[in-house]
Formats: sequence, structure tokens, C-alpha cells
Amino acid sequence: MNILTQPIRLDDRPLRARIGLVTLATDHTTEVDFSVLPAWGIGVYATRIPFANPVTPETLAAMAGDVTAAAALILPDETLEAVVYSCTSASVVIGDAVVCDAIRQGKPGTQAITPISAGFAALRALGADRISLLTPYTPQTTAPMAQCFEVGGFGLQGVSCLNLTDDRAMARLSHETIIDAARAALAPDSQALFIACTAVRAAGIIDRIEDALGVPVVSANSATLWAALRACGHAGIGGPGQLMRLA
Repeated sequence: MNILTQPIRLDDRPLRARIGLVTLATDHTTEVDFSVLPAWGIGVYATRIPFANPVTPETLAAMAGDVTAAAALILPDETLEAVVYSCTSASVVIGDAVVCDAIRQGKPGTQAITPISAGFAALRALGADRISLLTPYTPQTTAPMAQCFEVGGFGLQGVSCLNLTDDRAMARLSHETIIDAARAALAPDSQALFIACTAVRAAGIIDRIEDALGVPVVSANSATLWAALRACGHAGIGGPGQLMRLA
């Protein structure tokens, strides 16, 4: 065997910026949606935490104890620009501040991003304070989310849900179904629509939904993508969706 003796030079990082993802064991969608980031020089590094359907406040709350260890597993002893916890409803049930604290315990010094914190910031950046909310969940799981938006200062013009209990079914909702549901969910006088659930494949068709509705649309994954890009110093990347075109 020939052992080469040439000098070895190491780059500081394979990519300029790095984002961590904490996703559910059952997640089909988040990693796919975040696969656009490497083209912007941003590495995406994911880990998963246990989750068992159905999607209820009880099963969502059960994830609380796993977030810190999951975040710590992402590139141990190396820095990340941000860690995204990819579950909208659990961020509400567990508590957004609790989830963010758990992330920072696992990766000290990193920016913690949740679909709720990112969604609020995205809607405010779009100048939307009167919104409609669409979820794939049951009324029982949707109600705390609606309350969270109201406490956050948003006027809910309408709240709609698809009454699903399995997040694997939520990930299989057809694009046509999502667009039709968005049309039905948009209430008069709404300045924007928020589509909850990181399982729902809305981020890739935001332009189509906005064309159908005539107002800005923010989905759970489009919001966290937008927040992740900004954490890495990118803004106004040019689409898809009005949110991504903000300077």
C-alpha cells in the first residue's frame, strides 16, 4: 500500500453555513423542502426524534424530553447557524419558548427556529396581521394553535382544518387538495393565509397557492426556510412565494 506523503490542507468547513434539522421519525417532507439550501452554500444536517401517531396534544407533548439530545447529536462540538425544530403543532403544545430553550441546551449559542416563531416573523414581515389559518389536524389539535396566533397578536378571520390524525397522511395530501383547501379556508378580509404542519407539501407550490388566492401564503416549511436563510445571511432570494422575495 502506498501511503502518500503530500501535504494535506483542510478547509474550515465543507460549506460556508450550516443548518440543523430536528424532524419527527415519521416526517416525509422537511428534508425534501430543505434540500434547496445547499445550492446557496448552506449545509443541511438532520436528526430525528421519536413520534407515534395519532397527532394529538398528548402525543405531541411527549416529544418535549427528546429535543435537547436530538439537537446535540447534530455535528457534535461544531457550530451551526441555526437549528430548526420541524413540528408546528408540537411547538404550540410544548411551548415555543420551551422548545427553543431545549434546542439551545443541546447546541449552545445557536439560533433556535420553530415553525411558530418563524411563521409569526414571516407574517409580520409581510405586513399581515389579519390572517386565515389552515391546518390538516383535528379541531382538538387546531384549537391551541388558533389560540397561539391570537395571543401572538394576529386577528384570525377564519380557522379551518382537514380533521386528519396521521401525519403520514398529511404528507400525502395532493397539491390539488392543498390548493382547494386553501381556497376554502381563506376568509374575507384576510391579508394572508398560514398553512400549518411541516408534513404538508405546501412550500414547493406556494406560488400556485398565492395565484389561486390573491394574497400572500406562508406555510410552516416556507417560514422556517425563510428564517434559516436569514440566519445564514441571505434575504430576497427571488421565490417561490412573496415571502422569499422580501428584501
